[in-house]
Amino acid sequence: MFKSDVKFAIVYGLLVTSYISFIIAFVNIGFTSSFIFTWLRSWAIAFILVVPSLLFLAPYIRDKQQKLKKLGSSK
Repeated sequence: MFKSDVKFAIVYGLLVTSYISFIIAFVNIGFTSSFIFTWLRSWAIAFILVVPSLLFLAPYIRDKQQKLKKLGSSK
């Protein structure tokens, strides 16, 4: 795992989880007095789940994709 992979996972995870959790929190509870707390809590949970997934699952999926691509091009 490279330093650039870790940076990518953190930045990508931060951006994606922040706007998705914001939208989902807004759809579920609207802009209420507890919105910020609910959104930040949801975002933190999502971020904790997404970053390790990006770090460990993405290389595996990328490897399988390359193998399928090679298999498809050999026909």
